[in-house]
Amino acid sequence: MNVIVIGGGASGLMAALTAARNGHAVTLLERQSRVGRKLLSTGNGRCNLTNLHVAPVHYHGLSPDFVRPALDAFDTEAALAFFHGLGLLTVAEDSGRVYPYSDQAGSVLDVLRFAADAAGVITRTGFEVEQLRRTKHGFAVSSAEETLAADRVIVCCGGMAGGKLGGTRSGYLLLQSMGHNMTKLYPALVQVKTDTTYVKALKGVRATGELTLCRGRDTVAESRGEVQFTEFGVSGPAVFDLSRSAAVEKPPLTLHIDLLPRLSAADTEALLRQRAALMPELTTENLLAGMLHNRLGRTLLRYAGFGLTEPVAALGAAERQRIAEAIHDFALPVTGVLGFDGAQVTAGGVRTDEFDPETLQSRLVPGLYAAGEVLDIDGDCGGYNLQWAWSSGHLAGQLRP
Repeated sequence: MNVIVIGGGASGLMAALTAARNGHAVTLLERQSRVGRKLLSTGNGRCNLTNLHVAPVHYHGLSPDFVRPALDAFDTEAALAFFHGLGLLTVAEDSGRVYPYSDQAGSVLDVLRFAADAAGVITRTGFEVEQLRRTKHGFAVSSAEETLAADRVIVCCGGMAGGKLGGTRSGYLLLQSMGHNMTKLYPALVQVKTDTTYVKALKGVRATGELTLCRGRDTVAESRGEVQFTEFGVSGPAVFDLSRSAAVEKPPLTLHIDLLPRLSAADTEALLRQRAALMPELTTENLLAGMLHNRLGRTLLRYAGFGLTEPVAALGAAERQRIAEAIHDFALPVTGVLGFDGAQVTAGGVRTDEFDPETLQSRLVPGLYAAGEVLDIDGDCGGYNLQWAWSSGHLAGQLRP
């Protein structure tokens, strides 16, 4: 059977390789000059290729349980066995995140490319698909210069995220031209913009904390881990975990950061009281030295309404309590998120109820399949999105009727 896979990213490479290993004649079409460009940037260039804790609970969309058949058929263990079979060595961190032992995303892409070539996949780069249509015998896939015929087509064009690395609307447009419908698109796994009154002075500072995204008194999302302050807001893994909610949920939203989550506010106030007693000559500028990053400590004092020259010996219980509360509830009004160019993943996509979750074949157009980010599925930060790419690409590549 003659199969065309549109899109040479993670899901497309997996779909093409799977179909070729099942005996089909496969052509992989990629509009950029090389395949896997976005894959090279994942995990800050390290490629967090999966997670030991993959489960449907880590996925989102109108019907997140849509992922279950694909994940059951090709789970983390199967994905790791697959890559080990290609010669890739991997290492798992305590968090469950799995990386190539080389710490280079290029290692993952290389073994996929070599395997696809060995399986007979014909890769065409610089081929931008502009039209997809049904024919009497299958499908016609056309660029501006030529048209290719196929018995089956798998659309793996990815989403809008990372436009500078190849993010595109093309997959959505192709599937819409075949009668499919979409949900609204949002940036996800993206930096969150906040009021900059205090964060601008913290650009580059990293901290560990507990984050709570709220609308008034209602909690919208929670996370814990590393936060990096930027000139326009916050970034880092813990921020990415709740950035989808920051993009999707109705404003106004406020991000509350507990910068000493292992201590209670009362414990922190006691530490401040002890420090003032031991070193009464200190000024407030150095009150939090040794507890938090110096710039962060000074910013929190200003946030709590203090200058930097008051003697700590003059601070009473109420003042120390106010400082402790600032440390445990650094509240930043959210003003939005960065756009798709700064996002790692697209939330939303082609409606999954128009595809069979057991095969990923279109319910509207027999012989048409889709996999990966183009569908209305997005995962949490930590390797979940790449596992969806592997699992969905593998399932679509089976070309089951």
